[in-house]
Amino acid sequence: MPITPKTPEVRVPRLVGLMAMDAREAAENQGVRLAAPDRPDFHRTVVDYVVRQYPLPGAEVPRGAVITVWFDLSEGEGGGGAGIREPRLPIPPPGGLRRELDEPGDAFEVLR
Repeated sequence: MPITPKTPEVRVPRLVGLMAMDAREAAENQGVRLAAPDRPDFHRTVVDYVVRQYPLPGAEVPRGAVITVWFDLSEGEGGGGAGIREPRLPIPPPGGLRRELDEPGDAFEVLR
């Protein structure tokens, strides 16, 4: 629902989860502008998804204020490849945790 131009302040729409083109449309309908510091070609970005925004949804801002959005990294940009992969190699030796032994001649040797 577009806000009338007479309203001096508008509420920030929820943009997280929207594709870039939908986020631009939602922002325009609400009377705010978007900026994406991680996308210099933001005006051409279409299918990348917004993963973070500032200010948060529902905040009141002056009409025409700039909302900053960040996008998920797409293939070839380093995204999606930093997770933990199992099993890690080399595989840990069997036997569970081992007690760390004191150094010989340690002044604070554990009493047995």
